[in-house]
Amino acid sequence: MFENQVAVITGAGRGIGAAAARLFAKYGARVVVSDLDTEPAKEVVAKIKQAGGEATAVIGDVTQPDFPDQLMQSTIETFGKINILVNNAGYTWDGMAHKMTDRQWQAILDVHLTAPFRLIRAAAPYMRDLAKREIAQYGHPQEPRCIVNVSSTSGLHGNIGQANYAAAKMGIVGLTKTIAKEWGGFGIRCNAVAFGFIDTRLTRPKEEGHTITVQGQQVRLGIPENLRQMAHAFIPLGRPATPEEAAGGILLLASPLAAYITGHTLEVTGGAGI
Repeated sequence: MFENQVAVITGAGRGIGAAAARLFAKYGARVVVSDLDTEPAKEVVAKIKQAGGEATAVIGDVTQPDFPDQLMQSTIETFGKINILVNNAGYTWDGMAHKMTDRQWQAILDVHLTAPFRLIRAAAPYMRDLAKREIAQYGHPQEPRCIVNVSSTSGLHGNIGQANYAAAKMGIVGLTKTIAKEWGGFGIRCNAVAFGFIDTRLTRPKEEGHTITVQGQQVRLGIPENLRQMAHAFIPLGRPATPEEAAGGILLLASPLAAYITGHTLEVTGGAGI
């Protein structure tokens, strides 16, 4: 399905990103596994190669202003082109709105909204500009190209304790629709996937103690177990999704089966919110 295509996936060392990297590789894509942490990214690359696929790791922080250009340039140096960009990297830093600090607010907007914007901008020379030249020379683009941005039902519907995350994830929907309109004339599609309850370290029981270091500060990840159980009751399918099931939504929107779908936000929720 993705033979001769190159997919760049951020936050691909764990969870949904790692599952997406493996799935794209399974269907023929050469994959750039981008992550903040070296070892998880290298493990994903190793598994892809063991299965007969092609992959490389590019390590860095998507919130650093110079990293998007580095990521795109590294991809071009290794694989020569970019067909698919998946903006998946992120984390949660929850708190009630009246207690949320400016730092807490800005950190989540930086990773979930500003970083995807910069990554799309950095990809423009290798996606939009190249397609424009192809159209001028051949009358149509010579390669399939698309962007998939990861959103959340927290953005579409709001969520207690996630004013920062909800704002960023709704913002990514607006960015998605805008890029779909701006780049559609060059044959480039842009869609979003809004995930519901997916079983990753962001939604594991908070009691398990998963953390991420943000600007030198330890941020606890996860959801209290009592709230996790309550959430399950509102999912018609009765359970959270696996990372592999979530990655399927990304793969679908990047695939030829979605060739005439752009500007759309696909809800992958097990029926929650219907």
